[in-house]
Amino acid sequence: MATLVLDNSSLGVGPATQPEGRQRLTASLDPDGLDPSSDAAIMLRAAAGDEEGFNYLAEKYHRPIFHFLFRMVHNQAIAEELAQEVFLRVYRSRQSYRAEARFTTWLYRIATNLAVNHARDTKYERAARNVYLDAPDEQTGATPDVADAEPSAEQSILREERMNAIRAHVMALPDRQRMAVLMHKYQGMDYREIGEVLKLSESATKSLLFRAYQTLRGKLKDFV
Repeated sequence: MATLVLDNSSLGVGPATQPEGRQRLTASLDPDGLDPSSDAAIMLRAAAGDEEGFNYLAEKYHRPIFHFLFRMVHNQAIAEELAQEVFLRVYRSRQSYRAEARFTTWLYRIATNLAVNHARDTKYERAARNVYLDAPDEQTGATPDVADAEPSAEQSILREERMNAIRAHVMALPDRQRMAVLMHKYQGMDYREIGEVLKLSESATKSLLFRAYQTLRGKLKDFV
């Protein structure tokens, strides 16, 4: 898998510097009263010109953002390109950042908007794409829907059929439902966090996920 290289020359600033650890990022108390080690405080310092802080956040969140986007577009090159664009947009709009919401909310909102725009612009291709919901989770290493370590031939065939059906039906969900499922299932985000990204209330987010899972259960009833 390609690795995002944050070259500040492409951002219109000097050479990139690698973060040297959290100690230098948390040396002083943040004037806004935030925990100086929090992402929000680090982003505020990045907005004020701390290039090391920006690099730290980009390095920390590149993999989660890449995998979120990959599950949306199921194309490594496109996911990498979109991830690069996410952090370019974060950098370019850094001075507009306000710590009123979590940094991750702001970050995933940018990623979500890019994914929606990409899906809209390439809608004719989406029937050929898959989302691999059986891929191991990056954080836990767990693989969903795997019953036995060494399934029988019949179990393997049934599981493959079920995974193919899941991929097809998840991709067929409306954009918001699909993104909510991916954020909930793979990014470990709760209703409030997903709602903040999608600009929905917590109750509306619950309803959105309920409808998505209800649709999937109905489509997959023969495999349950």
